[in-house]
Amino acid sequence: MENIKSKVVILTGATGGIGEATAKLLAQHGAKLVLAARREDRLQSLADDIIKSGGEAIVLPTDVSSARGMQELAQAALQKYGRIDVLINNAGIMPNSWLNELKIDDWDRMIDVNIKGVLYGIAAALPAMRKQQAGHIVNISSLMGHKVVPVTAVYSATKHAVRAITEGLRQEESPTSRIRTTNISPGMVATETAISVLPPEYQDAVAPGSGMALSPDSVARAVAYAINEPDDAAINEITIRPTMQEI
Repeated sequence: MENIKSKVVILTGATGGIGEATAKLLAQHGAKLVLAARREDRLQSLADDIIKSGGEAIVLPTDVSSARGMQELAQAALQKYGRIDVLINNAGIMPNSWLNELKIDDWDRMIDVNIKGVLYGIAAALPAMRKQQAGHIVNISSLMGHKVVPVTAVYSATKHAVRAITEGLRQEESPTSRIRTTNISPGMVATETAISVLPPEYQDAVAPGSGMALSPDSVARAVAYAINEPDDAAINEITIRPTMQEI
């Protein structure tokens, strides 16, 4: 993992599941982390753990649905480290429901966080990466960005959008600015966000160790793999399922 060492990495959604696991793994391999999430207490606790273990991290409480907030996050990274090597757009929400329930506030929030949050992250980091003529943007999508099942219509739509944005960015930037892009689409992951939206009768079936849900560590390793590849290799798309997941 030598290509991770000393890279400046902005990570959103850092305090839960995939984000926390990714932060800890990248820190172990020498990344300089700029951690963002809404929950300041958990954010600082994560940074403290990383620093105690010999890693390096700074934090900034951030709402990814705020363009200004994401600009401030990028500026914090530049002020501290002078560059941005990697942006990981990990923050996301999934309050799934049937369309006929008309939960419009949930729809709006998913669009704000899952789509606009990714776009605002790109807008904040891209100028610095273009100036450097190097950088890597990793977007965490979902297996539901490849398909739709009942109750996931809006969530799936947002994750389809993440895939489209990632591919469009690849086509625009990789030939000229050498900015790499990676879209990672996990299946069911044993995180608070994913499990809490399931009906109670299904929650035990996808608990950690059940075989029906990925550990957040598995997704973190996929992120680290993509970042660690030499700069002349771009891992553009990773789909990762629990072995026992059928769809």
